[in-house]
Amino acid sequence: MKRTAPLLLSLLACGCTVGPDYHRPAVEKPPSYRGTVTPQAAQPQAAAEAAAQPQAAAATPSFGEEKWWQVFQDPQLQELMRIALENNFDVRIAATRILQAQAVLGITRADQLPTLDAGANAFTARVPKTKLSPEFETNVNEVGAFLAWDLDFWGKYRRATEAARANLLGSEWAQRAVINTLVSDLAAAYFQLRAYDLQLEISLRTLAARRESLHLTQSLADGGAGTLLDVRQAEQLVETAAETIPDLERQIEQQENYISTLLGRNPGPIARGMPLVDQPHLPQVAAGIPSTLLERRPDIREAEAQLMAANALIGVARAEYFPQISLTGSAGYLSQAASDLFKGPANFWSLGGSLTQSIFAGGRIRSNVHLSEARQKEMLLTYQRTIQQAFRGVSDSLIGYQKRREFRERQQALVEAARGAAQLSEMRYRGGSTGFLEVLTNETNAFNAELGLAQAQLNELVSLVEIYRNLGGGWES
Repeated sequence: MKRTAPLLLSLLACGCTVGPDYHRPAVEKPPSYRGTVTPQAAQPQAAAEAAAQPQAAAATPSFGEEKWWQVFQDPQLQELMRIALENNFDVRIAATRILQAQAVLGITRADQLPTLDAGANAFTARVPKTKLSPEFETNVNEVGAFLAWDLDFWGKYRRATEAARANLLGSEWAQRAVINTLVSDLAAAYFQLRAYDLQLEISLRTLAARRESLHLTQSLADGGAGTLLDVRQAEQLVETAAETIPDLERQIEQQENYISTLLGRNPGPIARGMPLVDQPHLPQVAAGIPSTLLERRPDIREAEAQLMAANALIGVARAEYFPQISLTGSAGYLSQAASDLFKGPANFWSLGGSLTQSIFAGGRIRSNVHLSEARQKEMLLTYQRTIQQAFRGVSDSLIGYQKRREFRERQQALVEAARGAAQLSEMRYRGGSTGFLEVLTNETNAFNAELGLAQAQLNELVSLVEIYRNLGGGWES
């Protein structure tokens, strides 16, 4: 044993790890996101100053680094977020996958270590008399320990452990990706619910005003100052507003059911907070520099972890080309009488080793190496594609936020103009200067403009949520 132990230590010290070591691939990154600065968003002088000070712009914290409760300041929405993060099934499923990956890592890492078993054995045997030997009876009692160790000389098990550790890291980032998606989905769903509420409020208010107008038109027709056509046109206005209410009520309840699912609950009502028009949002968003996206966006980090695992598995496959070295040993006590088991010269021990080299496997090892290398290339392409899609997502959302803000501003001006035209038409009709058809047209335009403004306000908020999601925000607690 004294002579063997130094030899084993020397073998382990001289062992190597086959296969490629992981290095993060070079990725072509744009200097800035498209849509960060536009002519409408910045004056020429401000744009020139920003171009002259790129380092100061790069140092600006990214909007994605803000915590979700700093971005979404509606207290009721924040409460819904807390409930969802605790009870949402997708988040809980992702957490169990982390536990599974931890267990797999423990199982894989155990292959690097020796196994030690202990046992006891006792039996009695009687051999009948033969021509060559007399009848005899024997007892055997044995207590021992048994050691087996596959030396990781070529790093096969170390590479497998490296892959398992990368898969664990990928599971952790996958859970963060689920949280990132949940936060953005819940915020967008809540804003959609408040938009339905606003549209329902507009419809109910419009319906009440049009019923009052219908009553006035009927009175004028009864007094000879109006016609039956005016009454029928006023009834059209009433029904136009009334028909939107049942559909909006349907959409509200279905949206509440969807939000309840995100919360991990059965379908039910959802408490409201701030109205849609009072939801705070930034006029401009600091996106940061594109290189930071590689560090904080969960789906990119998950794809990189999968690439790391695939890279390590190449080493596992290549290790099969080399001899496999195994050690076995046993030690214990053996005696015929149980009372003499630990007395006298009853102890025994053995130590051995084996070396096995594959000579012919029908191309299995070579094919397994090719398979591992092909999977690594797939994961590399997946990683690069994920980064490219992330850059596009940020740029699309930045452009969408600005253009939808501009559209909302134009829609507000349209609403003011349509309201003014509707009021003038009403005054002209009551003064006898025009027919009710003009009122019908302008009232319809004003109603549609108000509904369109509510949708424009929603789209602007949803675009902000998309920026936050694409920048990798929301998963930090």
